[in-house]
Amino acid sequence: MTDASSLPDSPLAGLRAYALTYPEAWEDHPWGETVVKVRQKIFVFLGRDGAAGCHVTVKLPRSAPFALDMANCAPTGYGLGRAGWITATFGAGEDVPLDLLRAWIKESYQAVAPKKLAARLDTQAATGGAGGEPTA
Repeated sequence: MTDASSLPDSPLAGLRAYALTYPEAWEDHPWGETVVKVRQKIFVFLGRDGAAGCHVTVKLPRSAPFALDMANCAPTGYGLGRAGWITATFGAGEDVPLDLLRAWIKESYQAVAPKKLAARLDTQAATGGAGGEPTA
């Protein structure tokens, strides 16, 4: 397995950079995977399996029913699916819906982050900051 940070031209690299703009977000590599955490909690898994494509795993308390209607999405294994974690898998050469995945990363961050940190996104949206998107 190759981690997302070693793939500068992959969609995962852009999603990783995006996730790292959230308040107190940082990268870690448990189990040989690239994850982004807020404090000590993972809010996105970013993985690539060689030529087989890539996968993104996020917690979706609001969007899970929509995501599970998509052919390339499934509940995450290891019992995480019961807690609202969804894995989206994309084959090599397949289009990766980056805008949708960024929205899901935001939702996952808001689900996992302490309430005060997640509230910063709402404050940024209310004050005209990039639609509630994080700022570096």
